[in-house]
Amino acid sequence: VQLQASGGGLVQAGGSLRLSCAASGRSFRRYVMGWFRQAPGKEREFVAMSSWSGGTTYYADSVKGRFTISRDNAKNMVYLQMNSLKPEDTAVYYCAAGEGVSATPKAYEFDYWGQGTLVTVSS
Repeated sequence: VQLQASGGGLVQAGGSLRLSCAASGRSFRRYVMGWFRQAPGKEREFVAMSSWSGGTTYYADSVKGRFTISRDNAKNMVYLQMNSLKPEDTAVYYCAAGEGVSATPKAYEFDYWGQGTLVTVSS
């Protein structure tokens, strides 16, 4: 599976962005899809996860209620709608795909990664 993330940019605090991740390859729907982010000088951290069907989602506490992950298996796409953005959301955002993902997702559980898209939130 190859992943291509897009949709990042510069936005003011309180604004919204929608990230997209296009997947190529076979059997996209078999994968759990996730979003991670990495701020300068910090480790990569989990943001959101969607089960293969989209019926189960899971969020980091820091984004719960503000971010929404969704997927369209017919189009091989996964999205991250980000609302009420804060300066601390500034980071490079990565989409990832994996099969053996636990209920508390870790980066090492994901097998495939996109190249990242930069989100900058100004105060």
